[in-house]
Amino acid sequence: MRYLRPGQRASSQDDDVISAINTTPLVDVMLVLLIIFLITIPVVTQTIKLTLPKEVNIPTQTKPENIVLGVDDKSNIYWNISPVKSDEELLARLVKVAKMDPQPEIHIRGDMSSKYSSVGRIVLAVQRAGIVKIAFITEPPARN
Repeated sequence: MRYLRPGQRASSQDDDVISAINTTPLVDVMLVLLIIFLITIPVVTQTIKLTLPKEVNIPTQTKPENIVLGVDDKSNIYWNISPVKSDEELLARLVKVAKMDPQPEIHIRGDMSSKYSSVGRIVLAVQRAGIVKIAFITEPPARN
């Protein structure tokens, strides 16, 4: 660009508009984004190789020695169909059952709206009693 002295007129060459796009800011932004992606991608992709379980619908085998523990939406625990009043009562009943040979399986049925802590209390009691086999009874998702 040329500077004009007072009283000097601009020539017709100075009135031309530059039609080229300035790509320098675009390149700067793209390089910054590239650097950000190069830094964050290794953090995101670091995982441990695991074989995750697949969804399988296995029908439960009801045996008379199996015990079904249920938790309703109000965190009440049931031994088959009879209510269990306290965690101590549950543990005492499980300790008696753990001495049986062979040990029965414990099947846990939890209401969808029950708290996780209620199911956790059952799992803790089963572990403290020394029972090895625990199973969770679920319903398969609806298929279209």
